[in-house]
Amino acid sequence: MPHDLFGTPVIAAPMAGGTSTAAFVEAVHRAGGLGFLAAGYKSVAAMQAEISTLRESGARFGMNVFVPDPAQLPPPASVLAELEDYRLQLRTDSRRYGVELPQLRLDDDDEWQGKIDALLSDPVELVSFAFGLPGPDVVRALQRAGSAVLATVTTAAEAVQAAGQGVDALVVQHTSAGGHSAAFLPAPEPRPAYAARPGGTTAELLAEVRSAVDLPLVAAGGIMDAAGLDAVLRAGAVAAQLGTAFLRTDQSGAKQLHKDALADPHFTRTRLTRAFTGRQARALENEFVRDHPEAPEAYPAVHHLTAPLRAAATAAGDAERLNLWAGTGWRKAQAGPVAGVVQGLLASR
Repeated sequence: MPHDLFGTPVIAAPMAGGTSTAAFVEAVHRAGGLGFLAAGYKSVAAMQAEISTLRESGARFGMNVFVPDPAQLPPPASVLAELEDYRLQLRTDSRRYGVELPQLRLDDDDEWQGKIDALLSDPVELVSFAFGLPGPDVVRALQRAGSAVLATVTTAAEAVQAAGQGVDALVVQHTSAGGHSAAFLPAPEPRPAYAARPGGTTAELLAEVRSAVDLPLVAAGGIMDAAGLDAVLRAGAVAAQLGTAFLRTDQSGAKQLHKDALADPHFTRTRLTRAFTGRQARALENEFVRDHPEAPEAYPAVHHLTAPLRAAATAAGDAERLNLWAGTGWRKAQAGPVAGVVQGLLASR
């Protein structure tokens, strides 16, 4: 695969939950970047509608798909017990808003196969995967259909496993990234040097992965400006994938409450938490994160359990109970048009 496949060093991350809309991805394209749609939390029909909208606009784009975790289907008995305990803990939050907590829902993306079938019958240029690997048969089928396939990895060990499935490129996600960690293998012991040191960087993780595999690498995590972009390109990345840098933009589909929180000096740090979804994700530290430090590791069951609470927090304008995904560089996130962010990133190129 040629290193210029992306045509730009600036890639807008697929941000599920309504942020990466078709309008947002088109705006990124018009500004000189490349955006990815997010199939997560969407039906097959909704995914196809967004693809159709972007095709009509003439924009280049990719599609990201969550890989279901077979280990969570169904969860072990011990995790089920933890989930029931967590449901009891959440009653205080539900009473705050006068909403009912749902019964436990244990299924993952039940439309996984439908999404793969849709992408095979109507291929898009780029397909990326997060939370795991799709399997070599899926990779080969997508490639035969005309798509380049990317896997998201967080360690050199994951990169080796992904390369073994025949993917075309890797998105290398550092722990400084906002939102969900894409990790799918247990954390190595001892931990790599880049992760063990407080100053471990995305560029150092890139070096670890580059020494393990010979694939084009896209850097993700903590990249907010031209200096950050230049750093990862010098470290060997062919492009950078940015999410938090785009969250406050006009075309971002993020909730206004979320956008405002990113600029609110009341929030002073980010933290990895399972409180909202049952999967480690980096968010601004708010009351909900502090109140639930021991949320069970059970995605997507926790995601479904907290959904009505997050919706109620949004309706109430309560940023203290909302999932405010943010990378460690969130203070540099800019409001205004997407074009301003992309142009700032590309200013020195």
